[in-house]
Amino acid sequence: MTPVIATSVYVRGTVMENVAEKPLETAPSQVKEVRGKHEIINSLVSGAIAGAVAKTTVAPLDRTKIIFQVSSSKFSAKEVVKLIYRTYRKEGFFSLWRGNSATMVRVVPYAALQFCSHEQYKHILGTYYGTHGRPLPPVPRLLAGSLAGITATTLTYPLDLVRARMAVTPKEMYGNILHVFIRISREEGVRTLYSGFCPTLLGVIPYSGLSFFTYETCKKLHAEYTDRLQPYPHERMVFGACAGLIGQSASYPLDVVRRRMQTAGVKSHTYGGMVETMVQLVREGGVIGGLYKGLSMNWIKGPIAVGTSFTTFDLLQIVLRKYQEHYTLPR
Repeated sequence: MTPVIATSVYVRGTVMENVAEKPLETAPSQVKEVRGKHEIINSLVSGAIAGAVAKTTVAPLDRTKIIFQVSSSKFSAKEVVKLIYRTYRKEGFFSLWRGNSATMVRVVPYAALQFCSHEQYKHILGTYYGTHGRPLPPVPRLLAGSLAGITATTLTYPLDLVRARMAVTPKEMYGNILHVFIRISREEGVRTLYSGFCPTLLGVIPYSGLSFFTYETCKKLHAEYTDRLQPYPHERMVFGACAGLIGQSASYPLDVVRRRMQTAGVKSHTYGGMVETMVQLVREGGVIGGLYKGLSMNWIKGPIAVGTSFTTFDLLQIVLRKYQEHYTLPR
């Protein structure tokens, strides 16, 4: 009698059991296929959609946060409401999503690369530590998230700068995304497209690392203390919200610095570098008012965005893998 095993699919820290039963001699090839090109495609597609859904959901708050970050106006909940209302009255309801097209151009490849590279780094580190099918130890779990953020940021940074410029300028200044690239290159130089890259890179290490680490750890603890290996969607949202809260709080000062550097060309400011920008922010508003300006809004926006992103990615991964197994694995 041919022995059989239950092939299991490891989905971001959890195991989907009894997906299919295959003869023992064919199981290795099936595992290789799931972790190969199909896994990469699934991660890219799921990551792209997850990023788009999450950012579109919080786009009005995101734009408002950026405007406060790059201005000297005092931040408060009352001022946030006033700014949103003034923008709505002056420019219309959909102006609250101004710059979101640029955000999508950036977020779709960024999220696709981030989630996909995270899965690949987990696979590489899992091979090294011998933990395939199980969660990584804490340090490599943190490392995988940080490396994923570094990879995605390095490859898509100019798109982030374009999004910031469109968010803080009137629509008459830049006609479209391509126009932003052309004007910046001509008037400020091509190097400006990477203005603020250093603080962004330094910020993404704790942000991405802690976000993925927190989410993966929450799912690991959930699996250990419950009888369910797969969290419900609302539980994933809570785990993602915690991840966003911790990750964004840790990296927020560098996020403010990069926004100032990205928008210096349209705000009549000149900054010599990351340290000088940080010093100037402290002079303007102190440590809290300067480096943490708008953080309370991020405590609303961040958990919603990250929770939505992680949840959407996980659920799409499950759907795509089930679809793939149904139509590609031999019966």
